[in-house]
Amino acid sequence: MAEAQSLKAAITTSAAALGFDAIGFTRATLTAQHRANLDAYLAAGHHGTMAWLAERTAQRADPATLWPEAVSVIALGLSYAPAGDPLATLARPDRGNISVYARNRDYHDIIKGKLKHLAQFITARAAAGIKVFVDTAPVMEKPLAAAAGLGWQGKHTNLVSRTHGSWLLLGEIMTTLDLPADAPHADRCGSCTKCQAACPTDAFPAPYQLDARRCISYLTIEHEGPIPQALRPAIGNRIYGCDDCLAVCPWNKFASLGREAKLTARADLIAPPLAALATLDDAGFRAHFAGGPIKRIGRRRFARNVAIAIGNSADPSLAPSAAHLATDADPTVAEAGKWALHQLQNL
Repeated sequence: MAEAQSLKAAITTSAAALGFDAIGFTRATLTAQHRANLDAYLAAGHHGTMAWLAERTAQRADPATLWPEAVSVIALGLSYAPAGDPLATLARPDRGNISVYARNRDYHDIIKGKLKHLAQFITARAAAGIKVFVDTAPVMEKPLAAAAGLGWQGKHTNLVSRTHGSWLLLGEIMTTLDLPADAPHADRCGSCTKCQAACPTDAFPAPYQLDARRCISYLTIEHEGPIPQALRPAIGNRIYGCDDCLAVCPWNKFASLGREAKLTARADLIAPPLAALATLDDAGFRAHFAGGPIKRIGRRRFARNVAIAIGNSADPSLAPSAAHLATDADPTVAEAGKWALHQLQNL
């Protein structure tokens, strides 16, 4: 036990040196309640078109099924708390609002690199099987992070930390090592419902439940094809993701500015002009967002989002941009452009 405690302490120190802001340890298992919650989520259709969530559910709900040899999970968090008001751009309808985590490099690459270094540190000190995960496998990251004491799943379904608020990006290391587990974190949401009230599209049917089909992050990132017209006005100028439910969390007042330089917002991605974004062709889109997560959704979805933001701008000077998108070769983009032009012509 003393040896395991010593190794745990060394891992914690190494993780901090690599730039991780939070670390916790738990067993490689989840409860029957977690499986029941997942089953109910899928049965209600709240995953929308994210068919991958309905695949490999046995592995998603039970790390031991994903990797039977796994004994412990090391849960790690990287803060991306912003310097200023994350919702400030919402008041500038001629500009696009990009979710805070996506204003620079792709966090998947950043965290995976750090996890690999930490894994090397561990295997150099103990004979162990190691696997690293960053939102790329059927792993229920938030429940595992909560079990490891990093925080709790708030009423907005994301992890909340008493130290870092709602601004933690997660990664995990599964290992065959038997490491002492930390205590799970208690729920500290209390009677607060600010995250529920802040949602522009009313995507929370109940506390701790999210209907992705109404979530702006889902609609602008995961959803392929046209966005339902009834939901478009509430999207405003959000062209990639949405931070509203995260940004209003009272626990954010304890969060310090994120330290990872590669996540510090690029100046040109804090409030990019919609007119300029509307001119990007496929090559221009890929060049502009190289190395960042926005590139993952492809130009079609992004241009569709820009068109909707233009339609919501109430700015007649953006009509030429809408008209340009309305003639796009991609039918999804063209449909959104025509909708935007109609909105501006009928102010």
